[in-house]
Amino acid sequence: MRTTILLIAALLATPNLQAQAKKPKRKPNPIFATLKDDPKLPRVLLIGDSISIGYTLPTREFLKGKANLHRIPTNGGPTTRGLASIDKWLGEGKWDVIHFNWGLHDLKFMGPKGENLFPKEKGGKPQVPLAAYEKNLEKLVVRLKKTGAKLIWRNTTPVPPGAKGRYVGDSIKYNAAAARVMKKHGIPTHDLFTMSKARMKELMLPANVHYTKNGSRVLGKDVARAIAGELNALKK
Repeated sequence: MRTTILLIAALLATPNLQAQAKKPKRKPNPIFATLKDDPKLPRVLLIGDSISIGYTLPTREFLKGKANLHRIPTNGGPTTRGLASIDKWLGEGKWDVIHFNWGLHDLKFMGPKGENLFPKEKGGKPQVPLAAYEKNLEKLVVRLKKTGAKLIWRNTTPVPPGAKGRYVGDSIKYNAAAARVMKKHGIPTHDLFTMSKARMKELMLPANVHYTKNGSRVLGKDVARAIAGELNALKK
């Protein structure tokens, strides 16, 4: 009897095993794929959250033949994640230019039990309060300067009306804090906030901090322009 039950169970499991075997493997995400450097070209690193994930491939396309464009292998998240991971992200190689941002994850509201994008009307608090954000950014900039790379700060893009767990105007406050840090260290700011604000309906998803595919491409073109400008300055 026991042998019969085991045989039936094995037969029932066989189709599931076959289905799993036939299930195609996911292709590696090209955004996070390891890049083989052209030794003749400078090395550039992108650090940022999902906004930068969206513009990584367009930026790489616009910089083709001009730079080896790498990015951190994940979402950069808030400054707290940056502090925990920055040494690993920078690795051992030499960077010529680092284009970086933190902000949208710092200013988003969280619930008392860690609930994501929790409304402040119900007791939500910023994941990283403004004062802590500025202190964290100071520490990150000090670490990034040790690489000897040319640094470009990309300011935080706008929060549109209706965005869940984030509030209109908070990007301005966090950008002001970041500006103080960058001014202190003489780091130029790549202003994607102003362009995004002016072209919000064209480039961004409605009630969402993220961008359309075309919007990400527009950002990527401007990121490539900013990076190329610094690379040209390094040649002089």
